[in-house]
Formats: sequence, structure tokens, C-alpha cells
Amino acid sequence: MTTLLVIAKEPRPGRVKTRLTPPFTPREAALLAEAALVDTLRTVAATPARRRVLVLDGEPGAWLPPGFDVVPQCGGGLDERLAAAFACCDGPALLIGMDTPQVRPELLTVDFADCDAYFGPAEDGGFWALGLAVPEPALLRGVPMSTPTTGAVQRERLVSAGLLVRDLPRLRDVDTARDAQLVAAMAPGGRFAAELARVRAVSHR
Repeated sequence: MTTLLVIAKEPRPGRVKTRLTPPFTPREAALLAEAALVDTLRTVAATPARRRVLVLDGEPGAWLPPGFDVVPQCGGGLDERLAAAFACCDGPALLIGMDTPQVRPELLTVDFADCDAYFGPAEDGGFWALGLAVPEPALLRGVPMSTPTTGAVQRERLVSAGLLVRDLPRLRDVDTARDAQLVAAMAPGGRFAAELARVRAVSHR
């Protein structure tokens, strides 16, 4: 079975979702980040897996459900931190972030029987998921992160290495207030949608 990895930051004001401020305050942005993380972890917990790992920058809180191993993120750029996350796996692994609370268990239930990698493109040009049948950290090191071409460069890296890549559906990351509104509409029953409605109601009083 597959190891599921979630790479995340502790949802502390001023450290997460800074592109949501404004219109939201740093505290509201952190609450939205926590809600997105809660939804993501619940989905991962509901997905069949060999192991579930939270690769965390910060300290775990009450939002962490049981059943997860917690490992600290290494230093360096995002490419190095993603590479290190895969380095801790000894079999097939699928990595996602905390920015797609609309993700569902069926999207994370992958089978490497007829492919070497899974790639989940994001609307902003990045990627929301990366799966490797044989985790190889070198496939991520040196990929320029947080650019409009990050996803294309990462996918080409996989193809150039001779891997057969299966694409997952394109999803939207929560980066801006508009992203938050659109993502909440995709998963209206989730914690993220409820938290967005709550903070918007408070801000309009």
C-alpha cells in the first residue's frame, strides 16, 4: 500500500496564508489555514494507506487526528523539503499539501501497478499532489518552486527520468481570498467552508 504524506505549516498567525491578508486578518488567515489542514488530514485519515505522515513545520496541535506519524520538515527551500519528505519513505508514496481542503479520498487512492508516478496539477501552475512508486528525492531537488511553471517543470522532470506518469484532476490551491471562496463552494460541507463563512460574517458586522 501507499504511504500518504502531508506537508504543512503549523497554522500560526503571520506564518501561514499571508496572501489572504487582506482582506482577512492574520488571525483569520491562520484559522482558515487550520480548517484547510483539518479537512485535508480527515481525508487522508479516510484513505487506505500503509502509513500516514505529517511533515510539519512547527508543532502539532489539537487539530491533529490519531493515526499520523509526525516528522519535522528539514531546512532549505521547498524543493529540498519535499525531497526530504520522500526520502523518509521506503515504498510507494503520495505527497499532498494543506492547501486543497476539497480533496477526496478517491483522488488519493492511487495504484502504481501500471505507472511510476502520479501528478496532480494546480490551477496556479504548481502541483497539489506528487506520487512516486520509487521515492527518489533527486526528482524534486532543483525544481523552481512557487512559480507559474513549477508544475510543468516538475512533470517534465518525471518524464525525462523515463517515468510513466498518470495525471490526477486539476485542483485549486487556497492562496487568495477568491481561491478561498471558490474552494469552499466545491466542498460546502467541510470545516474550511464553515470557517470561511464564520470569519466573513464576523468581518461584516
